[in-house]
Amino acid sequence: MESLYLLIPISTALVFVAIWVFIRASDSGQFDDMVGPALRILQDDDSTAPIEPSAPLSAPDNGTPD
Repeated sequence: MESLYLLIPISTALVFVAIWVFIRASDSGQFDDMVGPALRILQDDDSTAPIEPSAPLSAPDNGTPD
C-alpha cells in the first residue's frame, strides 16, 4: 500500500511530461506534412545519368602472355 503513495504521483507526472512533449512537438511543426516525405520517396529521380562501365568487359587477365 505504501508503494502506491510513490507510484501514483510518479505515473501522473510521467503522463503530464508525455503530454507536454507531444504538445511541444505539435507546436513546432513536427506533424505538419505527413504526406510529403512519403510521396517524395516514390518520385522518379532522373537527374542522375546511368553509370557507364569505364572499361569494356573482357576475360580476366591471368598474367600469362598470349
